[in-house]
Amino acid sequence: MSHNGVALRAVTRSVVFLTAGALAVTALSGCSSEDKSSKPLAEQDIAPVARDQVADGGTLHWAVDTVPETLNTFQADADATTTTVAQAVLPSMYRLDANGRPQVDPAYLESAKVVETGPKQVVLYKLNQQAVWSDGREIGAADFAAQWRALSGKDSAYWTARNAGYERIEKIERGDNDLEVKVTFARPYADWRSLFSPLYPKDVMGTPDSFNDSARKKLKVTAGPFQVKKVDRKDDEITLVRNPRWWGHPAKLNEIVLRAVPRDKRATALAAGTIELAEVDPEALGRISLAARAGATSGASPVAGPGGRPAHRSGSNLEAADALRSWALAHGDDEEAADDELSARQKKRRALVAYEREQAALKGFEIRRSLEPAYTQLALNGASGPLADERVRRAVARALDRKALAGVVLSPLGLPAVPVGSHLALSGQDAYADNSGALGGQDAKEARALLADAGWVPGGPVEKEKKKGEKAAGTEGKKAARDSAGEDGEGDDGSYTVGEDDKGDGQDPKDHRGSGDGPRHLAQDGKQYANKLKQGGAPGAYAPKGTAAPADAAKKALAKDGKALALRFVLPSGPGSQTLRAVAGRISSMLEKVGIRTEISKVSDESYFKDHIASGQYDLALYSWPASAFPATDARPIFAKPVPAADGSLNVEQNYTRVGTDQVDQLFDQALGTLDAGKSRSLIRKADARIWAAAGSIPLYQRPQLTAVKKDVVNAGSFGFQTPVYEDMGFLKKGAKPSADPTGH
Repeated sequence: MSHNGVALRAVTRSVVFLTAGALAVTALSGCSSEDKSSKPLAEQDIAPVARDQVADGGTLHWAVDTVPETLNTFQADADATTTTVAQAVLPSMYRLDANGRPQVDPAYLESAKVVETGPKQVVLYKLNQQAVWSDGREIGAADFAAQWRALSGKDSAYWTARNAGYERIEKIERGDNDLEVKVTFARPYADWRSLFSPLYPKDVMGTPDSFNDSARKKLKVTAGPFQVKKVDRKDDEITLVRNPRWWGHPAKLNEIVLRAVPRDKRATALAAGTIELAEVDPEALGRISLAARAGATSGASPVAGPGGRPAHRSGSNLEAADALRSWALAHGDDEEAADDELSARQKKRRALVAYEREQAALKGFEIRRSLEPAYTQLALNGASGPLADERVRRAVARALDRKALAGVVLSPLGLPAVPVGSHLALSGQDAYADNSGALGGQDAKEARALLADAGWVPGGPVEKEKKKGEKAAGTEGKKAARDSAGEDGEGDDGSYTVGEDDKGDGQDPKDHRGSGDGPRHLAQDGKQYANKLKQGGAPGAYAPKGTAAPADAAKKALAKDGKALALRFVLPSGPGSQTLRAVAGRISSMLEKVGIRTEISKVSDESYFKDHIASGQYDLALYSWPASAFPATDARPIFAKPVPAADGSLNVEQNYTRVGTDQVDQLFDQALGTLDAGKSRSLIRKADARIWAAAGSIPLYQRPQLTAVKKDVVNAGSFGFQTPVYEDMGFLKKGAKPSADPTGH
């Protein structure tokens, strides 16, 4: 799976879990009487400029996670890159705006509206008269009808991921002329705007063979500002070129090359000049930010001080002593020791040269940051064990300080650390309302009371006494913090990390240590900096060895029927998941304070979701869901009540927590079946309040979106909710400056 990506409406809502990883009321009774529109917590960050300030031509090399297995977004193995290609080369009747709300795309659609509500719902689409496929044929009713038939679910020969919305259509026909498409629904469908985005040509949708196979590897006929020139699986890249039949504003770029680059290799690829745009993790953010600061101090680096001179080791004369020792070894009688010392010197020189070259190259990039249209949640598996009891799930939720957990991830990045208040939308979207009050905020006393009511009382097995560490304060504590990273720089998952807020203010990175509120990979000096980059984590999430536990943290375990209360917390172990492990560490500490023990189980990224989350082999887990502009359609499978299948198994759809209620299902159905937008929104918010109350999923924070971009690349970066405008992307003209009005009006 791709760990990132946005679509107007994903065919299936892709789950994402790696943060280093395509789309989201204050009382149980539902929403408040006032319907106040929210705003996105963070604006998109794309260096917007008017089109006349963008140079004509050029190739943008854009790092993606994969070259996808299919270019058909309606197939089960479609991923985020599939969506990116579709957005650039195919029609969409609606696009998402900066608030994550669907808007008519005038390139394809003049208007779309419900023209009849009884006895059947009828939607009339009026197409842009210039809209044509790349083979010259007009986009029309035949394409709409072919897509409906393929996705209706009536023909099992089509290997579709799912059919949401299309199965409600009764017929599609031409309107009064070729530019009108009339869609009649058998049942009312509130989310009709979600359909035909993207729209494939009848050449793809017309037969099962073309749907299942032809569109997997290539798209011969398209209708966007770009078209697919080549899918090169050997070199792991897809090349998009200008579409000569595009009727809108011509694309500024000649080509967009989507190149698959692993996330831990992207900073190196940026420095090598092989990509100009890439979503990155905080490790790369730290390297790019350090390069910017180093430029301001004339070549300062963790290895070399200002002006390239060797860095002093503060507080001692160790530098001189080390230099003397090195000279003695290199010129001594022990030839083997002399050779080793000379070899070590050469290795250090090469490393320094490589480091300085990379830093010089990275000065040409900047980080554009926003929030992804996706949120990370704590999932509680309610299928069996202690969490099958709603009281225990609610106790877990009431033990959490969600604001602190959001701060772990977002505060050091300069992003708003606001907990997510809805399972079904994010701030800025129409359906958003903070319904967390249906469950309640952090309350350790209430959590203990819920556990006691469920029969969990003190008296469980006592863990073996842990070894006492070094003192947390003073010199010994600082030594422990340094030693915890290890000499090889790989670090330990339980070790200390430091942080910096990367605001580009020229402050010394070591002034940002251990704030206790934010993620991952940030800077100190010398080898410590390199160690932290590899190790990841959040300041405050990993304490220095020897840090004393709070007085109330070592309480006797809770037990019931002679069995201790311990939950298996499953986490991915890959290099991109440091932040998840940092958050998990905080959660474990919060739960321990109310008597809930956690057993951390790290598994490979490849097996994390398939073998553990989807199969239900976990108690607690962290993964993310994308937000959708159409939650009644897209979120229902995630929160639907599991039902027994014909073979006796449990059909959970995408509800991997196995927690659901009939009432939530009914609210979704009602929201989907009304054409009153206000009523539908109210029903969605009521459903969300009841999802909160069931405590199977606890939303924590909106995921950060960090994009490294070459400084002269404009109209691209961290897009947030908004669908990218591919024809406006490009390189800033020489001498041009960003416009106050990027629309050019």
